[in-house]
Amino acid sequence: MPEPSLLALIPAYNEEARIEPVLRAYAHFFAQNYSGPFQLVVVLNGCKDNTLGVVQRVARDFPSISWLDFPAPIGKGGALIEGLKLAGKADLIGYVDADGATPPRAYLELVKKIGAADCVIGSRWLPGAVIHQSQTGNRQFASRVFHFIVQSLFWMNIRDTQCGAKVMKRAVAEKVHPALCIADMAFDINLLYSIQRAGFKILEVPTEWTDQVGSKVTLARSSLTMLLSVIRVRLIYSPFYKLLRPLRPLEAWVYKKLRAPQPLAGAVEQTRAEA
Repeated sequence: MPEPSLLALIPAYNEEARIEPVLRAYAHFFAQNYSGPFQLVVVLNGCKDNTLGVVQRVARDFPSISWLDFPAPIGKGGALIEGLKLAGKADLIGYVDADGATPPRAYLELVKKIGAADCVIGSRWLPGAVIHQSQTGNRQFASRVFHFIVQSLFWMNIRDTQCGAKVMKRAVAEKVHPALCIADMAFDINLLYSIQRAGFKILEVPTEWTDQVGSKVTLARSSLTMLLSVIRVRLIYSPFYKLLRPLRPLEAWVYKKLRAPQPLAGAVEQTRAEA
């Protein structure tokens, strides 16, 4: 039986210095080790450097690589929301980070387990995970605090919502896409909670991961933005959501001060209508 077609998204913001070896490694590995059709789509999010030029150069060597270019910043979540519109082009769709923290062999292991669930996600916090280089102490602490907040708000019982390695069936992506509204780094919470609410099964498995230097995430500002966004997702499903509409200008002001992409208004209303 042939393996299902697979489309992997890579959201990218100013990654000209890191993305080329990642693209080459993924394209070469899957060409050698995956019998099904494979596509790698880079979603460029407001890049000010030559990330696009690097992607185009590598794509000349690997026809499996293509790109979507959004000149204005739309956030990591915004890039993935746009990329997931391509779900109809493959049986499976997922994403990995541009820094190569998840090696291609580890991503393929997630794909192989898709028969046991509708969505498979990598986890750095489950027994059996192979961590070659850990995050700094500050980032680990922030990660565990964020996990406690997410678990308290959503009770998803997922140990690592933020690992940038996920794959799902096409039907899952198409079903939940209208409910995706968070454009910043808290997008994963929006996605996973929408998948659970839709009745799909999520399988979390230990993965292989290496913390990479050159992170563009500012810990304090990103943490505040993500906290605001997970509260926003929780409130969307609250009976009090309509009462909070007068506060939207204040919310927009806070996101602007944090230099973070605002939630997509149309998607928020669609999510609320389906709640």
